[in-house]
Amino acid sequence: MKRGNWRSSGRDRHRHHNQSQWRSRHRSLPGFYFDPEKNRYFRLLPGHNNCNPLTKEGLQKKEEEKKRSALLAEDDGKKLDPKMNSIPRLFSFCRLIHEVKVSGMQRHRLEVQSSNSTSPNTDNFHLIVADSACERVFTVNDVSHGGCKYGIMNFHGCRKDSLSVEMCDNLYFTNRKVNSVCWASVTHTDSHVLLCLVGISQTPGCVSLLPASLFSNFNPDQPGMLCSFKISTAWSCAWCLNPQADKTFSTGLSRRVIVTDAVTGHRATYLAGSDVLAQQFALRAPVLFNGCRSGEIFSIDLRQRDRGRSHGWKTSHFFQDSAITSVQLLQDENYLLAADMLGKIKLWDIRVKRSVKQYEGHHNEYAYLPIHVNEPEGLLLAVGQDCYTRLWSLHDRRLLRTIPSPHPAGKDSIPNVVFSSQLGGSRGLPGLLMAVHHDLYYYSYNKDYQKGLTLEGQC
Repeated sequence: MKRGNWRSSGRDRHRHHNQSQWRSRHRSLPGFYFDPEKNRYFRLLPGHNNCNPLTKEGLQKKEEEKKRSALLAEDDGKKLDPKMNSIPRLFSFCRLIHEVKVSGMQRHRLEVQSSNSTSPNTDNFHLIVADSACERVFTVNDVSHGGCKYGIMNFHGCRKDSLSVEMCDNLYFTNRKVNSVCWASVTHTDSHVLLCLVGISQTPGCVSLLPASLFSNFNPDQPGMLCSFKISTAWSCAWCLNPQADKTFSTGLSRRVIVTDAVTGHRATYLAGSDVLAQQFALRAPVLFNGCRSGEIFSIDLRQRDRGRSHGWKTSHFFQDSAITSVQLLQDENYLLAADMLGKIKLWDIRVKRSVKQYEGHHNEYAYLPIHVNEPEGLLLAVGQDCYTRLWSLHDRRLLRTIPSPHPAGKDSIPNVVFSSQLGGSRGLPGLLMAVHHDLYYYSYNKDYQKGLTLEGQC
């Protein structure tokens, strides 16, 4: 009897083994999809003509969303591992502290305060750019009927470890797309905002220099210097802070760079071999670094007078394998970080024109995505086309944290981020600010963060 039971169970195991082998051999039948939960095949539809189509793209999106939801739940439940305190002494103590803080960052949703509380923000964030003190963030939101609106959010951080946000009431609307934004120091530090507006129909593109006081809730009647420059559609812009090129800004266009004196309007044009998608000025010298669609990175020394088709004004140039989406100089301006549309982020030694480090894990195929550097904390940040925010150790290239988006991934829902050691100014809080869809989130770099304090209850 026992022998018969053994033979029966052996046959059952053999039958199940054969079935599992059969499934593994046939799960990739052309035109069919095997659902492991229902243990059966379904026909893949060729297009989207059905009200509930089953396509490869839809299945892939479903799997990605399932993964994102699982990672988000895991990220929400993540707590600081006490074992981190006993890590062997392989790294400096300060670097270890930063890495522990990164692993322990928690997400908090921020309520944006406004005196016009009857009109909450329902428009998706397109861009957010912080000023040098991280007290204000210039925001660009896409509006449902086309075009966009822009304004300034003021951040208030305090010793009671709370962060609040106040949105200016006098938002501005335009029916044109904003390609690029940077802060400009005309009358004082970060006194203005520079916007590159795309042309539409018979209206050419332009670059607007707007005073930040224009968006103040207190003195909107005294905006200060306001200018508009007739510059065709610009991909990028940068403001020079070096005294030798005071009040000068640059714009990257199709196959050329225009450097403009904001006061006199005088221009200098430099020809390039490709569209200029990213720009940044050095601080120690009036040198402009440019990243192109061709993958070329080149610099322009504004003190050089040789211009034209000879390209003799290029003080240095080197290449990556795809279109450059962002360039960032380090405090030691012999080094430059560059990201491209293959998802490669490289650190270049400009003196020898050689890549000395590469940061793995970033995802990009065609999107115009920036990178962010915080040297005091030793961090490099980038949001990928897959909507994941990644943080690396700037020094040893290690991927420290991958943060899933709080919203389902999509082309129109790639998060925008700002990281600062003092978000909200000198009394501000360290952490990551994330804008996705029409929501704003704060990832605290401080375990003592208190949620929900109002402006009146903070200080």
